[in-house]
Amino acid sequence: MARQPNKVIITCAVTGGIHTPSMSDALPITPDQIAQSAIEAAEAGASILHLHARDPQDGRPSPSAEVFMQFLPRIKQATDAVLNITTGGGLNMRMEERLEGAMASRPEMASLNMGSMNFGIFPMAWKERDWKHDWEKPYLLGTDDFIFRNTFRDIEHILRNLGEAHGTRFEHECYDVGHLYNVAHFVDRGLLKPPFFIQMIFGILGGIGAAPENLMFMKETADKLFGDDYRWSVLGAGRHQMPLITQAAMMGGHVRVGLEDSLYIGAGKLARSNAEQVAKIRRILEELGLEIATPADAREILALKGGDQVGF
Repeated sequence: MARQPNKVIITCAVTGGIHTPSMSDALPITPDQIAQSAIEAAEAGASILHLHARDPQDGRPSPSAEVFMQFLPRIKQATDAVLNITTGGGLNMRMEERLEGAMASRPEMASLNMGSMNFGIFPMAWKERDWKHDWEKPYLLGTDDFIFRNTFRDIEHILRNLGEAHGTRFEHECYDVGHLYNVAHFVDRGLLKPPFFIQMIFGILGGIGAAPENLMFMKETADKLFGDDYRWSVLGAGRHQMPLITQAAMMGGHVRVGLEDSLYIGAGKLARSNAEQVAKIRRILEELGLEIATPADAREILALKGGDQVGF
């Protein structure tokens, strides 16, 4: 069984590559907005900041290392939070594009999706809204015929070229039970060394559903596969965000919030910022008697290389 944490890590996923600008005015788009929103989230209690880049002109997901470098140094200068860079990128990006920001920045931590899957966000396009940009609705609708590719060869490529080469450790994103077994495969091959960090993801169409019993099953499976060698966190998509991550914290896990995962702060109420979501889960955790991990705590828990060894 995974060792029970003394302190709970709050990760904040600041913008992502799923939601589009027309869905919320709070979604950070420009480098200035991403930097400011990330800094505010860290000040509110997030010790890890998960970061994607956006095209500053129209808000579409961007792989550009140049854009990443417009906000990464600024966030690093303003906060000691761990900066976790995407390798998932945006839908339909090629692998070399998905890796562009992480390879240039050589971060302490990066996301790593642990299996290919149907990744359906097309229902988001069914809601009537005033679209700000021409790309948004087709981007969403196209996911009814989209496979999010993460083959064993892709995963090994990232582990070797970012992990082994640069000392980056990973947030292993597991959208279903089979993805846990994919993690176990790479552990058995010696390509993953403990403690590894598993992010259990619930509520994406194409992955495991956001039900409390599914969280229990994922955790039980991970315990059987990894024993004390792993650390774990939970991401609940959309309206499932706060209930599922609260359950995870009560079970001894870490938590993730952010506008990448949900645009809301409560039923039918859009969040005003990433920091508002961080502050809410921090309040819940503290009222449960749990202590919030600092960035230094997160680095120790996850055995990270340190912010002085990154490329920005």
